[in-house]
Amino acid sequence: MSGKSTFKLSSLAFAVAMSGSVIALESNTSITIKQQSLANALTSLAKQSDIQIFARDKVINGLNVNGVYQAKSVKHALMQLLNNTQLEAQWVSETDVVIKHKEREVKASSIVNPKNNLVRNNQTLEHISIYGRHNKLILESGTATKSNMSLMETPAAIVVVDKFLLDEQSTSTLQDSLRNISGLTQSGNNYGIGDNLIIRGLGANYIYDGMYGGAGLGNSYNPTRTTTNVDSIEVLKGPATGLYGTGSAGGVINLVEKKPLDKPFYQVKVTVGQWDNQSMMLDATSAINDAMAYRFVANFEETDGYRGLSSARNEVYASLRLNLPQDQELIFSTAFIDDENQVDSIGHPVRILNLDSINANPGEITWQDLVNDTDADNDGNWGLQLSDVQRQELAKSLAATDGLKPFDLGSQGLISPMSKPNKGEELRFKISHSVDFSNDTSLLQKVQFREYETDFIRQTGAFNYVYWDRRGEINADPRAPLIIDDVIYPFAARRQQYRRSDASEKSWQYFADFNTSWSLGPFKGEHLISANYEDRSMTVKSWSLSDADGSSAAEPLPYILDIRNPNWPTKSFMEYDPTLTSNYDSSVTSYGLSFQEVLYFNDILTGRFGFAHSKIKQAYQHKGTPRTPDISEEEDFSDSGNTYNLGLNYRITDDFASFVNFSKGRTASSILGFSDIPDSESKSFDLGIRFTAFDEELLASLVYFETRKTNIRRSHPLYNDNPEDSEYNISVPKYVFDNEDNTKGYEFDMNMAINDVWSMNLNATYQDAVEIINQNEQAQSGQRKGIPKKFASIWTSYETSFSESDKA
Repeated sequence: MSGKSTFKLSSLAFAVAMSGSVIALESNTSITIKQQSLANALTSLAKQSDIQIFARDKVINGLNVNGVYQAKSVKHALMQLLNNTQLEAQWVSETDVVIKHKEREVKASSIVNPKNNLVRNNQTLEHISIYGRHNKLILESGTATKSNMSLMETPAAIVVVDKFLLDEQSTSTLQDSLRNISGLTQSGNNYGIGDNLIIRGLGANYIYDGMYGGAGLGNSYNPTRTTTNVDSIEVLKGPATGLYGTGSAGGVINLVEKKPLDKPFYQVKVTVGQWDNQSMMLDATSAINDAMAYRFVANFEETDGYRGLSSARNEVYASLRLNLPQDQELIFSTAFIDDENQVDSIGHPVRILNLDSINANPGEITWQDLVNDTDADNDGNWGLQLSDVQRQELAKSLAATDGLKPFDLGSQGLISPMSKPNKGEELRFKISHSVDFSNDTSLLQKVQFREYETDFIRQTGAFNYVYWDRRGEINADPRAPLIIDDVIYPFAARRQQYRRSDASEKSWQYFADFNTSWSLGPFKGEHLISANYEDRSMTVKSWSLSDADGSSAAEPLPYILDIRNPNWPTKSFMEYDPTLTSNYDSSVTSYGLSFQEVLYFNDILTGRFGFAHSKIKQAYQHKGTPRTPDISEEEDFSDSGNTYNLGLNYRITDDFASFVNFSKGRTASSILGFSDIPDSESKSFDLGIRFTAFDEELLASLVYFETRKTNIRRSHPLYNDNPEDSEYNISVPKYVFDNEDNTKGYEFDMNMAINDVWSMNLNATYQDAVEIINQNEQAQSGQRKGIPKKFASIWTSYETSFSESDKA
């Protein structure tokens, strides 16, 4: 057959994820066009937006334009392209627009004919694939630096992951997106109920469109952030205090949220999977009239989860954009997130069997091999003495895999009904106001209110001790098999504990960015003046509840006698009279002023220089616990300081650039129980190269980096508050602040799409993360715990189409 019909994945996509199948109706959400001739720029716009643009050759020939960066609508893109020309755009239908002279009386409808159709008649167009637009978005992304610099001009280590890649991978959480970014790893996620990510071994700051999104300053109670309302993720590595206020040492993770669009766009995703996993997502946006547009995103999902690790999540996002006179724009947005995640900090329990203590091979252990303690170390301490019958029963319970891998409970798990899923609620309100005073000068202001609450009860511990020679003592209580009334319980779990946390946080934040471009002879540049104010307050209460191994209460928790068929507590958590372990209020107020200068020395050399001054005030009040029952006086502490960054970028060719960058930041230390603590300084050095190939369809970078965080707390080695000890000494401070975290390494990132059907994301990291234990003595640890030395990720996809001729 000569006819050919092709199924296009971009129109109706079936994306298969581990959790099930996703059905989506999708289109583009922003418009980016590089600097070029007006004819090619208009044709590129027509191809990206599926509209028809008509113009006479003599009207548009010979004109060049600066291009468009992430325009929110076709109308907005046309305004940028036709700015500083004598041309205007007139719409003759919902899909047809005419470009004509402003002062010439020509009927627009008369120009609508095939010979004036730019897409049909322009045969010299650049090739624009979906992957090309993907990389162009990354190349032109400047929001991480709050400038108009393209990525190939930016002297900083920045990685951008856009919506196309996130959708292609069916990425649903921030943690899922880790695989796309070098240097970014997990540092524990608070048992699955929060994002605790690190960049180059140091802490990360989370922001939504530049506004605070949780974490930092001692707050580990955070939501698990999803990508439901995220268009792209930008990671700016290294300190960014000047650009984004109080921040962490490792860098900034900026979640760029979805915005209202003028062009109608509707998307529905439905997911069905195993463990009763089901979800539905709706994304709808359109213009209300010429001056207003809306966007509404909702997501509802729940799952019973493997081993009873159930979760439920409801998200609603709404935003309204108003185009005001005199080139002003207002965006009102709100977000509400309600989630419940069951916490499992036990998993498959380990039968603690120290094979090094037994003179037998796994699977061949007899009861005679399980000898009792003989006080061979002559310290007068004896471990638990088991009878021959008890030793026989203990040996009989052993499997060949015990002591080598966890005990497999199958789908049952060890989740107590007394534990309570994390109930997290987040509410955000944000107002964004922008005004363009001219083509070169603009002001952006944002104010945000954020509130987050969490309450959960999680289990910890529950260890099954079988046989252990620990520090010369065999089966020393409580790390020993459980015996009650001379009955041994080989599968018992001891040292079981529950912890309840109830925390809330409120924050107000304001940012103002004044940006203006300038030129002086051959030099061009951008001034950025930023002001920020931030106020956070947090209330935290925590309780602990233990079995008899860790509690002297009249009614401690009952032991789990058999992990295979647990006997769970019959009362609620608070009915067991738990111990209050934490009870405090804290607050942080910060404000700062920063200045950034972007310099375009010429076509090949650019620079970025920034300076910021910030002041931080903190307050802490202990509200009383059994250990320290008195309510303390509020401790207040404030200080101020300066930060800066210096960077140069040398573009050797259009496709190859090198850069060097040095940044210094400040991370305010939490003052929980302390005063006059020096802030940690964070310093970062980057030396890297970027290159593109295949008409920018391959984009890659290689960076050598050094980062360090100073003034980290450690215990004073001479401090001893035990009055019965001969070395009793409280004349020295309990803590000193001279430790340092130091990381050096290499990062490689690549986005590639050689053609329209094959794409790839590749990243790799090698890093030495050490702790300088004492700056004076320069003692150095090995690789810091929890920070991988080497890691890499690759994602590739291949898209094909099926036609009738293929079938023939």
